[in-house]
Amino acid sequence: MSSKHFSNDPLALVNAGLRAATFTNPSLTFDPANKIVSLRTAASQPSVALISGGGSGHEPSFAGFVGDGFLTAAVAGSIFASPSAEQVFRAIKAVGSEQPDRGVLVIIMNYTGDMLHFGMAVEKARAAGIKVDLLVVGDDVGVGRARGGRIGRRGLAGTVLIQKIAGAAAATGATLDEVHKIANLANENLATVGASLAHVHVPGRQIVPDELGDAIEIGMGIHNEEGFGRVTTSLSGLVETMLKQLLDQSDKDRAYINIRPEDEFVAMVNNLGGISVLELGAITAEVIDQLSSTYNLRPSRLLSGTYMTSLNGLGFSITLLKVVDKSFLSLIDAPADAAGWSAPVQPKNWARGIDTSKPEPVTAEIETEASPPSNLQLDAQTATAKLRAALNSLVEAEPQVTKYDTIVGDGDCGLCLKTGAEAVLKYLDSSSSQGDAIRLVRDIAQVIEQSMDGTSGALYAIFVNSLAASLQAAASGQPTQTITPQIWAAGLKSALVSLSKYTPAQPGDRTVIDALVPFVNTLAETVDVKKAVDAAIKGCESTKGMKASLGRSVYVSEEGWDSCPDPGAYGLAKLLEGFL
Repeated sequence: MSSKHFSNDPLALVNAGLRAATFTNPSLTFDPANKIVSLRTAASQPSVALISGGGSGHEPSFAGFVGDGFLTAAVAGSIFASPSAEQVFRAIKAVGSEQPDRGVLVIIMNYTGDMLHFGMAVEKARAAGIKVDLLVVGDDVGVGRARGGRIGRRGLAGTVLIQKIAGAAAATGATLDEVHKIANLANENLATVGASLAHVHVPGRQIVPDELGDAIEIGMGIHNEEGFGRVTTSLSGLVETMLKQLLDQSDKDRAYINIRPEDEFVAMVNNLGGISVLELGAITAEVIDQLSSTYNLRPSRLLSGTYMTSLNGLGFSITLLKVVDKSFLSLIDAPADAAGWSAPVQPKNWARGIDTSKPEPVTAEIETEASPPSNLQLDAQTATAKLRAALNSLVEAEPQVTKYDTIVGDGDCGLCLKTGAEAVLKYLDSSSSQGDAIRLVRDIAQVIEQSMDGTSGALYAIFVNSLAASLQAAASGQPTQTITPQIWAAGLKSALVSLSKYTPAQPGDRTVIDALVPFVNTLAETVDVKKAVDAAIKGCESTKGMKASLGRSVYVSEEGWDSCPDPGAYGLAKLLEGFL
């Protein structure tokens, strides 16, 4: 097994993947000799049969779209390589021989290998008396007319929409000519452009460094082919360039479709295989925002997901289908029993239209509720200076905390602590209650609650809230006074007791408690901040090599722990160091 793939035998990988399609949809059957996935009832169905296929590596295309209301059969080649004419002919014969007059429509993407092999199989099937037509999809606009020349546009993810429209039309009982006509009409009003952060690696081939670096390739095909060029830009800039290629009517080399604000259209944001669902959501939002703000366009249907991949490609494509026939929408909405198809929501919901209004910007301001003044006072200037030093120390330590947490956790501890520290620093810039010890602690607790998430956020919020409550209890009924180290120490001791109600962590469990407990106990015993901080640092150091009993570190390999302290304990130690 290499560091890149779980399976490095390309042939075994393709066959296993196709076989798995019959597990996720038991209505399918698999012919391993010819790498054909088809409906079990394909030969006996009265409607027009649909066949598609091509090289493997584009899943869920094509086998994932075999099912009632979609494809009747799919023929697979090796990874990024067309199936042979014999494979395709056997598929046509399997679905069309029992009812040769009903017709078979073969839908392929415009690639030379597919054109030759599928075309040869179609001619062979016609000679055998089977009624069959061929539809070639070309939706790429990344490579324009001049460069495409006589070869024409490549087929990309828009092919899936053509297959869906054709499959739904066939399910209505339409004739072969009718299915071909509606599918071809959609094909003529289709445009797609893709972009990727890296070229993909094919299992079984030698791994070579990707030359893209920080650049993004725009207009690349789905077989690692180069696009029209490379750019270094933001997501916003990338989507702007891609939409311009799709919609700019002044670009005569790429102006294949013209969508106006009054037109209906379908938008598809397709994951090329390696984009997380979260990031694809951000990409989709950017696409819809720019369609609305720049072009005054709102799609009648929006598909966002994984439809046609390039193995684990770190990229996405945008497809626009102009609705020149109202049936396009109903055919896309029609049910399909295919495992790879993520059906859009019900038509009645689309009737409401997409709300493209942008929400108000999320404010970075932390609002603290006014609390009554207390009778515990402090030197605001000194307290603020020490707090700033401590918080800045924590902010500066973030890279090291993150490094440690990447080794023994999930990598979020550093950013969580930094976010909280920066929020408190911002609060200090605007606070008017810094001379009131209890109000200061209460406000800081509120800031932590609103700015920090994760386990660290909860622990710090509970502890600081408990500190505020214990200080309030200690000062209740007392005259106004300046807070002393003894009062701080007693309050911290009480807060530690309160925190223990919500976490079972004890010293020796390899958590932030290993630094917090020594600090609080030493301060309570000596009322010496320097000694207390030294105790916290020593407690932090003791976590190196310590077996974790709580937290995410429990589930992580202990390799390298001898030189790695607990990230939370380290972060607290750096915060406390700053007070000195």
